[in-house]
Amino acid sequence: MPLSPIVLIPARLASTRLPNKPLAEIAGKPMIVHCVERALEADIGPVAVAAGDAEIVTAVRDFGHTAVATDPAHPSGSDRIHEALGLVDADGRHDVIVNVQGDLPTLDPRSVRAALAPLERGPDVDIATIAAIITREEERENPNVVKVLAGFSDGSTDDLHIARALAFTRATAPWGDGPLYHHIGLYAYRRAALNRFVTMTPGILERRERLEQLRALEAGMRIDVALVDDVPLGVDTPEDLERAREILAKK
Repeated sequence: MPLSPIVLIPARLASTRLPNKPLAEIAGKPMIVHCVERALEADIGPVAVAAGDAEIVTAVRDFGHTAVATDPAHPSGSDRIHEALGLVDADGRHDVIVNVQGDLPTLDPRSVRAALAPLERGPDVDIATIAAIITREEERENPNVVKVLAGFSDGSTDDLHIARALAFTRATAPWGDGPLYHHIGLYAYRRAALNRFVTMTPGILERRERLEQLRALEAGMRIDVALVDDVPLGVDTPEDLERAREILAKK
């Protein structure tokens, strides 16, 4: 059966490094609106913002897009989109939920579509995500760059650019010759997998690495990874914001 995805974008105003980040102006629009537009350009299904603050709901709706208010106390984006899913799709029409971060205004829409590819291969995959080859030497040692350990083949066919995730880590891994893979925090959940995930308590490795996806692996859930060409610019600092403004000013 073909997939029926919906894209949900969690967003909240609280940010230690860049307060009110979703509402930061970029090329005449709030950043969160750019994220909605990139998701819509992927053309895989409806898009809605799961907002933790009323100001975000207003900003998104002012540009004609969909946003719903969610509990501001949610501990994670996964919990936030789970609540939003019940609000925008209570009838269960959509069987795949794509979680796009609200701080990726330059995200390539092709990367959103790529996240669906592992799920399209068969029902054994619970969660899909994306990664790119690390090309900057300093990122290999940077603990803020999360690495995924997955056995990508060197072949040229599309299927060989999807692999099962064996681990995620902030360490430099795997050891030995060959590329390292930068994990990009964009996820596509089967609906049942998301429902299960938000009921589970954080795992030992999740708490140690501070990586939510390790909870799923520790619980035996399967995550597959599609390889994409580029890592999108995540806006976390004022410097990132200026860079995003420069990029989007040229579009």
